[in-house]
Amino acid sequence: MTGPLPVADPPPARTAVTPEGLFSRTYAAVTVSFTAVMFLTGFAALAVLPTLPVAARDLHGVGRYPLVAGCFVAASLLGGVLGGSWADRAGARRPLAAGTALAVVTLLVSATSTTIWQLAAGRFLDGLAAGMVAVSVNTAIGQAYPDRLRPRVLSLMSTSWIIPSLAGPPVAGLVAAWWSWRVVFFGLAALTALPALAVIVLLRRTATPAPAPVRTSAGERPPRPGLLVALAVSVGAALGQWAVAGWDAAHLLCLLLALGLLVAFTPRLLPPGTWRAARGLPVTVLLRGLGSGSYFTLEAFVPLLLDTARRVPTAVTGLAFTGAAVAWAASSWVQSHLLADRPRQQLVAVGALVLALAAGLGIAGTLPALPALTAAAAIVVAALGMGLLAPSVTLLSLSHSPPDRQGYASSAMQTAQNLGQVGVLGIASAVFNACSGSHGAGLAGYGTVFALLLVPSLLAALLAGRTRTA
Repeated sequence: MTGPLPVADPPPARTAVTPEGLFSRTYAAVTVSFTAVMFLTGFAALAVLPTLPVAARDLHGVGRYPLVAGCFVAASLLGGVLGGSWADRAGARRPLAAGTALAVVTLLVSATSTTIWQLAAGRFLDGLAAGMVAVSVNTAIGQAYPDRLRPRVLSLMSTSWIIPSLAGPPVAGLVAAWWSWRVVFFGLAALTALPALAVIVLLRRTATPAPAPVRTSAGERPPRPGLLVALAVSVGAALGQWAVAGWDAAHLLCLLLALGLLVAFTPRLLPPGTWRAARGLPVTVLLRGLGSGSYFTLEAFVPLLLDTARRVPTAVTGLAFTGAAVAWAASSWVQSHLLADRPRQQLVAVGALVLALAAGLGIAGTLPALPALTAAAAIVVAALGMGLLAPSVTLLSLSHSPPDRQGYASSAMQTAQNLGQVGVLGIASAVFNACSGSHGAGLAGYGTVFALLLVPSLLAALLAGRTRTA
């Protein structure tokens, strides 16, 4: 008789490995740094916006206010190229720290303005800092986080703008009304100086190393855009914004010069094939421009419609912007948690279609038979679309770029975003002025502008499939 069969030892218990999160020991420092940078940037940017018209009036420069606004957009384009090139060479930490420090200095330049030209210079420096920060943060996300965490950190960046959007504009408006617009700038500089210094120190202790260069088959690195090219495009963008403010000979000359600069130099800042929507990074960059142009043009014209044609109280319009900030953050959270496994090109298409829906709501808001709040809802719906589209195209751009070209990809995205805003807003402004030439044509002009925004939104939805990664 045989003995009992030997019993094999039980296999060792498997230890469950929990994937590291954004605030784990590995990523906590960089996550806190990036969130603090975006919070400070958002608070300063949103608090300054309602103060600028007051400052321009006090400096007797209302007629040059478009130049003040244009300087910021143009300089952010230049700052994006500078920050992207710097991040590819030395890692994203240095341009991010430099942009954070420069943002505090610009507040002091604007606060001490004695002429509208100094205020414009302050806004130019602020745009330079904003461009460097935006591109450096996106590049640093690509360098510091694995693919699975990138959607969540982008969602966190959007969430960090909620409190600034709730507190910044109303507090700045009250301070400007009770004291002075200069107090707003000085106060922002004082409030952000110490936190910015702490962020810079924290960034110095975190590692976002420069990626190893990737060679082409010929052994040469792809060319990078020169700063002179970026400066020429920035000047063209600023002249373009100034040109749409009037129709006299001087403005027409500025328009022709702006078009010449943009046509000659813009292709050198964007990936080859962008204008023909080539698959991969080029079409992804193009979609960033189309989406941003649609959203920010809608954001510009809806408040104007509510104030001038529908007589909606300013407080209600402000609530619409607050709702938009919350909607953008909520939509971004959804794409990073509930829809994280969905193909990114599908989220881009859905986001673009939601933008088209928002344009439709804008059209409906011009109809006297419908409530004026229909147009106000367009801002909130558009923010829902951008919460899906913006982080998705950012992630796609990083996926389409080798490690040492993610700074270039981020700067190309920033360039496309700014040019999309300038281009779509400029065309919309020209159409609006043409439609509103006669008395009583205002509502028709707004409706035409919102109908125009259907074109870039639907085009983005059609092209979204070309962004697919392997």
